Amino acid sequence: MRKCLTRTAAALLAAVLLYPGSAGAMSARKAILVDATTGRVLYEKAADEQSLIASTTKIMTALVVCERCNVLDRMRIPKEAVGIEGSSMYLREGEVLTLQDLLYGLMLHSGNDAAVALAIYCGGTVEGFVELMNEKARLLGLTGTNFENPNGLDSPHHYSTARDLAVLASYAMEDPIFQKIVSTKSVTAAGRSLRNHNKLLWRVEGADGVKTGYTRAAGRILVSSAVRQGRRLVAVTIDDGDDWVDHAAMLEDGFSGYALQKIVDKGASLGTVAVFGGQKSKAEVLAAEDFTYALAPGEEPSVILSGPGFAYAPVVQGEEAGFAYICLGDRVVGKVPLVYRETVEQKVPEKKHFWDGWFGGSK
Repeated sequence: MRKCLTRTAAALLAAVLLYPGSAGAMSARKAILVDATTGRVLYEKAADEQSLIASTTKIMTALVVCERCNVLDRMRIPKEAVGIEGSSMYLREGEVLTLQDLLYGLMLHSGNDAAVALAIYCGGTVEGFVELMNEKARLLGLTGTNFENPNGLDSPHHYSTARDLAVLASYAMEDPIFQKIVSTKSVTAAGRSLRNHNKLLWRVEGADGVKTGYTRAAGRILVSSAVRQGRRLVAVTIDDGDDWVDHAAMLEDGFSGYALQKIVDKGASLGTVAVFGGQKSKAEVLAAEDFTYALAPGEEPSVILSGPGFAYAPVVQGEEAGFAYICLGDRVVGKVPLVYRETVEQKVPEKKHFWDGWFGGSK
């Protein structure tokens, strides 16, 4: 049996696995392509280098608002949210908008003023909201990320990585309100006609998000998502002059070069463990859940039981029995919880009769 190295989920996400396309054709200085359904990294390039991230910051801004606020709430625009530099939905002091209107202005039109308005409503102050952004980043394990504002204006201590943006976007797309907003091509919000800046929504089959970004210092940044047959891919490029072409190619290669396959069925027998002191010497273990993964042609995963390979009686049917690790070569790509198939009671010591000692019952 081949040795299989155990890794944490974070280490798994750091795996370098090239997608079938030509990595040499990638224009971006930093990039990543992730199968969000399984967590598999299909391609990466300098994915952990910290960078300015411009308006892709607004992915976190929108997520925090969606999770913490009722988007149908209405707010009166304060003067602090008017006349913000950069892209804008041209808010006017004193006008009343729903948070949903502001979110559309934030994600479709990249309104920096909408970001400030939402931050003040949700966090009390911009500074208070930024604390919420960084708290969420920590909860998501985004170790290469720090926020200083809700809109992405350049700041030396405002940065992220391609990998962190992919993790963030994959998580955010699970929120139905967030997903609906970023997949909208055009909408009228608070009397304003807004058109999504994400060209991939019109160009790539299944594209449904996520956010563009640009400043002179950061360059062009794009976070995209697409879903086909229930499978989501998320792509990120940083400082990429040809991002529309690169993302279309990455997504197409990711869908065509890898296919979701069920590797383990719930209830399937995955082996046995020795039972010490039991009425039976072995106990069969079953998978407690399905495991599906994106595989390229020719890849053959293996299943390795964890732990010492034995248990002490009694073991009880349906109780936890450790894990089985799913491996590709010497890389762990996932794990499945195990349960015992049947109960194995303790072996009861044979009782010896008093007269056995007198008449040779024991030797």
